[in-house]
Amino acid sequence: MDEEASSVKKDQLNVDHPTVNCEKQETAVRAGDILSQVSQTHDVIMTLDKTISSLEMQLASARAAKVINEDGSPMVTKSETEHFKERPKFLFVMGIMTAFSSRKRRDSIRQTWMPKGEELKKLETEKGIIIRFVIGHSASPGGVLDRAIEAEDDQHKDFLRLNHVEGYHELSSKTQIYFSTAVSKWDADFYIKVDDDVHINLGMVGSTLARHRSKPRVYMGCMKSGPVLAQSGVKYHEPEYWKFGEEGNKYFRHATGQIYAISKDLATYISVNRHVLHRYANEDVSLGSWFIGLDVEHVDDRSLCCGTAPDCEWKAQAGNPCAASFDWSCSGICKSVERMEEVHQRCGEGDEAIWHTSF
Repeated sequence: MDEEASSVKKDQLNVDHPTVNCEKQETAVRAGDILSQVSQTHDVIMTLDKTISSLEMQLASARAAKVINEDGSPMVTKSETEHFKERPKFLFVMGIMTAFSSRKRRDSIRQTWMPKGEELKKLETEKGIIIRFVIGHSASPGGVLDRAIEAEDDQHKDFLRLNHVEGYHELSSKTQIYFSTAVSKWDADFYIKVDDDVHINLGMVGSTLARHRSKPRVYMGCMKSGPVLAQSGVKYHEPEYWKFGEEGNKYFRHATGQIYAISKDLATYISVNRHVLHRYANEDVSLGSWFIGLDVEHVDDRSLCCGTAPDCEWKAQAGNPCAASFDWSCSGICKSVERMEEVHQRCGEGDEAIWHTSF
C-alpha cells in the first residue's frame, strides 16, 4: 500500500512539475545566437567589401580623372585624397541622352517630369539627385549646332557636354564617355543612362536604387536577351555577329537601352578601362559585355520598363508603381513630344512626390 501511494505521489509531482531539459534549451538558445551572429557577420562582410571596393575604385578614378579633361593634361593641383574628400555625395546622376535635333523632346521633359531652374538646384542639394541632358559636339565644333546648344544651356543650365562627336552609330562611345565624365565630375552611389523619349518617376527611381545602396557592384535595368541580327541592313544589325556563336543565337543578358543604372564602382571601372573596352554596334549590348567576367549583381527590375497607359495605371493600382514608362513598340514613348504630357498625367507619381520621398 505504501509503495502504491509513493508511486501516485511521484506521478503527481511529474505532472505538477514537468522535467525541464536544460541542455536542450541551452542548445536552442545557442543556435539562435549563432544564426544572429552569422547574419550580423554577413552584413559586416558586405559593408567591408563595399568599403574596400570603393577605396580601390576611388584611387583608380582619381588617377583617371587626371586625363579626363579635353587637353588630356595629367596636372592636378591637390592630392587625390583631398579631391575626393571635398566632393559632395549624391544618390544618383541621371544622364538623359539627347541629340542636336531633339530640342522639342527636351522641352517636353522640362515641362513634365524634370524640375527646372531653382528646383533643379534644390533637387541636387536636398535630394542628392543630379539630372543633365547629355550631348557631345558636332563634326564642326563651334558651328551652328553647337552654338544652339550653348544658347539653350545658358537658358536652362541643364546640360552635360561631352568630348565626343555626335552620331547615331557612336552611341556606345557616347555612353562610355558619359559614364567616365560623370564619375569624374560627381561622386554618386549610382549613375543612370536614360533616353529622351522615356517618362521617369524620380521618387520611384530613388527609392528603387536606395534599396541596393549597400552593394558594391550593381547593374540594374530590365534584363533581356534578344537575337543577334546577322542580316545587314536591318535595325540593330550586329556586324560582329560571328562572335556570338551559331546563327540564331541570342545575346548574353543585358539591360534594355531605354534606361539602366550602374553603381559607382562600375562607372569607375568603365572610366579607368575605357581605352580597352570593346564597343559593339548597340550600346546596351556594349555595356552588358563590359561586365562579363566581373563580380557584378544583375538586378532585373521591371518597374524600369512599364508600358504607357493603361499598363502603368494597372500596375499603380496593384501596388507596383512604375519608375519608368515607354512603349516597347517604339523603343520609347511613341510620338513623345506630343504625348509626354498625357503620359505624365496618367503614369506620373505626382509633381510633389519627389519632395516627400526619403531615401
